[in-house]
Order: sequence, then structure tokens, then C-alpha cells
Amino acid sequence: MAQLPPVKIKDDDREDDSDLSPFFGIEKGAVLQEARVFNEPQLDARRCAQVITKLLYLLNQGETFTKMEATEVFFAVTKLFQSKDIGLRRMVYLIIKEISPSADEVIIVTSSLMKDMNSRTDLYRANAIRVLCRITDGGLLGQIERYLKQAVVDKNPVVSSAALVSGFHLLQSNPDIVKRWSNEVQEAVQSKASLVQFHALALLHQIRQNDRLAVSKLVTSLTRGAVRSPLAQCLLIRYTCQVIEETSGNAQAGDRPFYDYLEGCLRHKAEMVIYEAAKAITEMTGVTSRELTPAITVLQLFLSSSKPVLRFAAVRTLNKVAMTHPAAVMNCNIDMESLISDQNRSIATLAITTLLKTGNESSVDRLMKQITNFMSDIADEFKIVVVEAIRSLCLKFPQKYRVLMNFLSNILREEGGFDYKMAIVDSILILIREIPEAKESGLSHLCEFIEDCEFTYLSTQILHLLGNEGPKTADPSKYIRYIYNRVVLENATVRASAVSALAKFGAAVESLQPRILVLIRRCLYDNDDEVRDRATLYYNYLKKGGEEQKHLFDGLDVPLVNMEQSLQSYEASERRFDISAVSRETKHQPMLEKKTPASKKAAKEATQKGIANGHLTTSASDAYEKLLNSIPEFAGFGKLFKSSPLVELTEAETEYAVNCVKHIYPEYVVLQFNCTNTIKEQLLEDVSVVVDTSEAEEFDQVASRKLGSMPYGAPGQAFVAFQKPEGVLSVGKFSNILKFRVKEVDPNTGDCEDEGYDDEYQLEDLEVTAADYILKTVITNFRGAWEAIDAENEKVDEYVIGVRESLQEAVQAVTTILGMQPCEGTESVPSNARSHTCLLSGQFIGGAQVLVRLQFGIDAQKQVAMKLTVRSDDPSVCDQVHEIIGSA
Repeated sequence: MAQLPPVKIKDDDREDDSDLSPFFGIEKGAVLQEARVFNEPQLDARRCAQVITKLLYLLNQGETFTKMEATEVFFAVTKLFQSKDIGLRRMVYLIIKEISPSADEVIIVTSSLMKDMNSRTDLYRANAIRVLCRITDGGLLGQIERYLKQAVVDKNPVVSSAALVSGFHLLQSNPDIVKRWSNEVQEAVQSKASLVQFHALALLHQIRQNDRLAVSKLVTSLTRGAVRSPLAQCLLIRYTCQVIEETSGNAQAGDRPFYDYLEGCLRHKAEMVIYEAAKAITEMTGVTSRELTPAITVLQLFLSSSKPVLRFAAVRTLNKVAMTHPAAVMNCNIDMESLISDQNRSIATLAITTLLKTGNESSVDRLMKQITNFMSDIADEFKIVVVEAIRSLCLKFPQKYRVLMNFLSNILREEGGFDYKMAIVDSILILIREIPEAKESGLSHLCEFIEDCEFTYLSTQILHLLGNEGPKTADPSKYIRYIYNRVVLENATVRASAVSALAKFGAAVESLQPRILVLIRRCLYDNDDEVRDRATLYYNYLKKGGEEQKHLFDGLDVPLVNMEQSLQSYEASERRFDISAVSRETKHQPMLEKKTPASKKAAKEATQKGIANGHLTTSASDAYEKLLNSIPEFAGFGKLFKSSPLVELTEAETEYAVNCVKHIYPEYVVLQFNCTNTIKEQLLEDVSVVVDTSEAEEFDQVASRKLGSMPYGAPGQAFVAFQKPEGVLSVGKFSNILKFRVKEVDPNTGDCEDEGYDDEYQLEDLEVTAADYILKTVITNFRGAWEAIDAENEKVDEYVIGVRESLQEAVQAVTTILGMQPCEGTESVPSNARSHTCLLSGQFIGGAQVLVRLQFGIDAQKQVAMKLTVRSDDPSVCDQVHEIIGSA
């Protein structure tokens, strides 16, 4: 019997040597010592190349060389030019570029590099051009400009490309020199070499990018068939799209220049060109279904390609198109259904989400069956995308909520991480809120989920929802068992939430109260303090009954953050706590449910962006209106039209922080001054704001409200109300002085002196502008809304804006003056654009809708002109918008 060879046992604890970097553990000092090999009489090319490689590695890892070290290495490297080894010469070029020698040191290698630039070896010439253009200044470039021009049109494509790419870098530091190469670069565009044509076209566009007419001429000449390189063709398609966007505002309806060229590129032999053209067509502004059809057809063919990258590109583009033109993508649904089983999970996920966006009601059941098998094979991050798409589909077809809700409940019981489970629970909560018929089935699914839920946060969220919504269902008693199970089986946090939920059932459903009291009484001896305290509180309130138990579960009309700050400051005082003195100002925070850290950050950024753009959330507007209506002096002012974003009236880090919110009514303007005392040793009393209206003659003060007390750190509010003529856009500037009585406070004991002294603090001026009378409104289909307004209610005029640095600055200035909502992303101006159209929407005070189309143009002297077109339900509003711009 033959003896088997010994089995080699793999040692898992020993790292595989192949995974280690060959440069692991090298030190700068040791490498600099090795660099002395450059000074040896007999050069060892291989060893020198290895040392240079180590130096490059250190530089790329962020290692810094001192001035002396860099100089020594540079001078040592220059000696390697005497070697004829081609590989070593290439390494020398690299290290010289990376070291970036000073102007004095550059002279040392200039002669060697210029010699290489005229060498018969093309590799030397190309690399020498790159290095010279990288390390030399403008003065030396003038001497070698003739050689660079010749290199641009060199017969060798490697040399020509090197010169063209160097032109890109020089354009940033010495644009005047590169602009003199236009003729040579134009000639290089006609090169037969693919890469040369690509680089030449890119450089030529960079040279002419600030001249819109020159770019248009370039595109016009090249779209006639002069470009053969697929890379250059892709570049030309992008430049063509820029020209289309810039000229679309001036083109006649239905006439889109260069569209025939883009459509012709769909029949190109190179796949990259075909895809680039299809992508460009789908991303055009205001693209019609007729224009989309050929692009969609090409992308549909790519869906069945054998190349994964083409399938991914096609389905990703179709996914984006489905957001705006779902009907156009529906023809591809059969092909995309075959991609659900694609080996590439990214492709399969995109196919699923696209199908969910484009599918009709009859295809929902079939899609759900396919997705069920698919979900177990993908990662959580892809599952979250699918869950969000299913949620959107359910809101689109609410009749299918049973199928989709069952699917969500099934995947909720499967294995998954916190973010995945959170996405599913959030989706069910939204469906419960938006589809009343789905409430009971959704609550039942969530009850089953918390039986085995391992995430404390999700359990508490669901228990909170059950406490709020469960008592309102047809049979509230069926939820009691699920909630009480949490008291028996879960940790302290969940037990406390369950006790609160049970108490809400007892307070809301009288028939269940005796049973609830029995269950809560069992929690009175819980091991956790919080659970015992809640159980004791709720048990006593439920036993008493009456109005007290109702108030226990009613929400506070005071933000908890403000309440907390007021209570903290109250602890050091003997005064009776007055809840009416707590600020009702709503903080702009992420709404409703608590989010994960990532979503917290995103919500915060989105909220800050919204405030900066002048948006207030619905809850913030409602909170302001509720606050003002609760004040007798303002209760009769009518319906609140708009509340402005916060306007800071003090600098940061000052003694007192004051900002203002302008509340606009049809006949009144209320100024809400939010004040905070930042001095710990002071208590402010009788706080008021005196407003001077000498520069706002149309405003008459009719009411004011003082702030009784302002302890350290506790925000408070003072109000001043003005009456103005109804139907008039009254504007003006208000001068403001904060007046108060100061009492000294001992920071250690909290004792406050009886006597105080009067003081005042000058605040910044506040302006009421025309923009305060226009409410931003979001419109998803601007063209449809524009055409819905009678064309007779249109007013057009032209204005000279004056000198501006860019069109973006002009657009920002006019948008700020009008205070309206930019639509369809038109507030962003493409870089170096010479014309732009911006679309705005809003609601004028009084309820009239107003739409604005701004068309800007800028000349070579940076003079900006604007054409303003306004449409509104009320013709007088159009005149008022033009008056706002005319007087600005």
C-alpha cells in the first residue's frame, strides 16, 4: 500500500507573508542613508531604483522631508542622469516631480531635462516634458514654449499626450502661455490617436470655457463627424449637453439644438459612447417622452448584455429615470425582472427598486413573490433600499396594503441588524399613519415582533405607539397581553415603557381600567426605581380618576428642552415656579422618532439647511400660531400667514443673546424677541423691547408684552405688535433697545438681592422686507403649474442687475429679495455659465399663487441683465412683484 505524503497543516495564527508590504517597517533615516548609493562612481541601476522606490513610498505615506534632507536627495538624484538605464531614468523623473525642488535648485536639472526633451528616445521626451512643466516657473516656461508647441503636434502619440496633459496643469498657473497653443491643440484634435484626440479636446474646451460662443462653435464643428476616439466622443457628448442646457432657455418650444447628434450617438459602435449618449438624454432638463424613447430602448438592450458593468449602468440609469418618468421605463419591466436573480447583488437591488417604482397595481403580487426569495441573499444595506421602495409602493397603491404589510411583517421576524429592523418598523409606522385601514393589522404585526425583539429602542418605540393608538381601535383589550408580557420578560427600560402604555389604556378605556389597575399594582414592587415610580404614579392617578388622569397623558404645550432649562434654573431659587413663563419657542430639531446617529446628523443638517433657505416645518408653524393665539393681545389678529426664520439681533458671546421671529398677519406684524441671559450673576426682570418706528412709518404699535423674569440660561420671550394697512406690502427698518431691571445673584447660594437697577442694551436693527409677505411653496411640476395660470395674467419686463462676480451671485441676490422657493434645482448655476433660467414659486399674502421665471445673462464685463416673467392668479400680484424688483 502506497504511503501518502504528509499533510501540510495550515497555521491560522501565522500571517501569510504575501499579505505583508515589502516596505513594511522602513524608516526615513535608514532610507536616506541608503541614498548615498547615488554618489558611488559605479552606479548600480537596480539598487538605485529600489532606493528611489522607497523614497517615493515614504512621500506617498505622508512622510515629510526637511528642507536640508530634500535638497540632499535632489542633488544626489541629479547625478543619476549619467546612467543610460531606461528604467532608472523613469524613476529619476518621478522622484524629481515628487520632491518639487525650489526655483534655485531647478536650474541644476533644467539642462538635463531639456536635453532629454530633444532626445531621440520618445520615452525620455514625454517624461521630460511632464517633469519640466511640473517644476519650472513662468519665466523658464517662456524659453521652452517653442518645444512644447512642437510636442503638442508630435507624430508620436505618447509625446503629444504628455504635452497636452502638461497643458492642463499649466493652465492653472500660467493660463496665458497655454492659450497661445490654441492652433496646435486644434490640430491635435484631428489626430488619429485615440488618447491624443481625447486630451486635445479636453484642453481645447478648458481654454475656451469662458467664451460661450467659442464653445458652441467648437461643439458645432466637432459634432459633424470629426471625432473618432470613443473617449473624445464621450467628452464631446458632455460638452454638447452643456451647450443644450445654456441655449434651451432661448430655443423655441420643441426645438432642442444638437439633439439629433445625441440620438445619432446611440448608434455608435462603441458601447461607452452609446451609454454616455443615453445617459445624457435622460438627464436633459424638461426631456419629453418622445426624446426619451430611443435612449430607453438602448438601455433596455444593455439590460440583457453579458457584461455586468453594462447591466449595472443601464439599470442604474433607468432607476433614476423612473423617479421622474416611470411610464417611460415600464417597457423595460420584463427585462428587469430577469435581473432579480442576477449574481451581482447591486444589479439585482437596483432592478427590484426600479420595478417597485414603475410597477402597476396588478403586478404587486407577482413582485412580492419574487422579492421574497431574493431578500435572503442580500446584505442589510440593500434590504433597507428595498424596504423603502416597498413603503413608497404601498403609499402609491394603498389598496394593496395587506400584501405589502404581510411582506414587511414576515421580513421583520427574520434575522437582521438594527438599521434594517429600524427601517421596517419605520415603514410600518408610516403606513399606519397614512392608511387608516392598515392600523389594526400593523399594530398586530408589531405586537408579534416585540415578543422576540432584541433591540430595546425598537421595543420602547412600539410600546409608545401601542399606548397612543391601541385604545382607539375596535378591540383594545387584545393588546394588553402583549404589553404586559414585556413587564414580565424584558429589561428595566422596556418594562417602564410597558407600564406607561398600560396606564394609557386604563385612562382612555374605562371598561379596561379595573384590569389595568391589577396589572399595574403588580409592578409596584419592581426591582427598578423607574418602573416602581411610574407604576406608583399611574396607579394613584387612575384610582382617583376625573380630569387629573386626563391631564397626565395630555402632551405639554411647552417644549421639554425649555421646561428642563427653566426647572434647572428654578432649583436655586425660592420663587414659585410659573409654567407660563417658560418659552414656547419651538426648537428646530429632528421630528418625532429618535434616529440612529447617522440619521440624526443627516436630519440636523437638513433642518439647518431648511432654516437657512427660509423654510419652517409644519409643526414649527403650528407651534408659533398656537403660541400667539394663547396670548390675549394677539388672539384676534386672525390667521397667521407666515413666520420668518430667526434673525439674530446680537453678536455671538455677548452678555445677552436676542433673536427675532417676524410673524406676518394680513393686517398685523408681530415681532417675537427670544431673549437669553448669559450672565450667571444676574437676574433680569421686567424685560421689554422698545421699538423705534421712525423709519417704518406705515406701522403703528398696538400691543406689547413684557417678559417678567429672565434667569440665567432660561430663554424667554417679549412681543411687540404693529398694525399696517391691509393689502399693502409695508416695509421698514426698526431700531430696538432691550430694557430691563438687573438684580445681582450670588452664584453659590442662588440668593437674589431685593433692589436692582434699570439698564438697557442696544440691539441690531431689524427690517421687514417685501420677501416677508411671500410664503415659499414647493411645486414638483413647474411647467404644469405655469400653464395652468391664464397667460393674460403674465407680466414681463427686463432689468439691469449691474456688475456681479458670477451668475450664481445674481441668482442668489434676486431669490433673496423675492423670498420665493426655487423649483427643480434651478437655484444652482453651472460653473462658467453665461446664461441661466431660474424658476421660483410662492404664495402671496392674501392666498394668491405666484410663479416667476428669471432669465439671466452675463457679458464679458460681468454686467448682468435679467428678464423677469411673472404669472399669478391675481394680476395685481404680478405688478407688485415687479415693483419689488424695481425698488430693490
